[in-house]
Amino acid sequence: MKKFKQLFAAVVTLGMLSFTGGALAAEVEAPDALVKRISQEVLDIAKSDKAIQGGNQQRVLQVVEEKILPSVDFQKMTALAAGRFWRTATAEQQQQLTTQFRSLLVYTYSGAISQVRDQKVQFLPMRSLPADTDVEVRSQVLQSRGEPIQLNYRLEKTAAGWRIYDVNVLGAWLVETYKSTFAAEIGRGGIDGLIKALTDKNKSLAAKSGN
Repeated sequence: MKKFKQLFAAVVTLGMLSFTGGALAAEVEAPDALVKRISQEVLDIAKSDKAIQGGNQQRVLQVVEEKILPSVDFQKMTALAAGRFWRTATAEQQQQLTTQFRSLLVYTYSGAISQVRDQKVQFLPMRSLPADTDVEVRSQVLQSRGEPIQLNYRLEKTAAGWRIYDVNVLGAWLVETYKSTFAAEIGRGGIDGLIKALTDKNKSLAAKSGN
């Protein structure tokens, strides 16, 4: 399971780096076109930046903040992961959950950026209609060794443009992966218990990264 999570983190990081760009671009471009246009630029950064290749966590976190976060809908992602418990949480608890889950994903996936080497992302035809506001962008990560790795995204069109809210690696959706963990923590200590668990985990990850 640990090996799968490491693979999940590495592949998602490689793909999520593709989701960046200004609101204007998101409004005028189709989601798959947006990803294709930005992907090569960001992959080049990950492959050529000496600080990233050397494992500089501060630089890695900077890239995550600048390139990934603007195009991810963390509130929707958190709400889906929390499931039915989201509706019973107070507005303050929802905000705290979103903040801590956001930090967890940043720390989890930033550690994989320095592993980017010769991988390439190949996009598959998107199955959607022009009027759709919720789509899935399908792709696969090509490696020098081994079979291609499935990497798909779910995006929703918002007033600010397209935003990613779920990722699928090897048939496993990120939201579903965390849903059982969230439910278990809530069962033990309620919403506040989950918030504390996420907060403690983030403090540990921050200490390891030197933050």
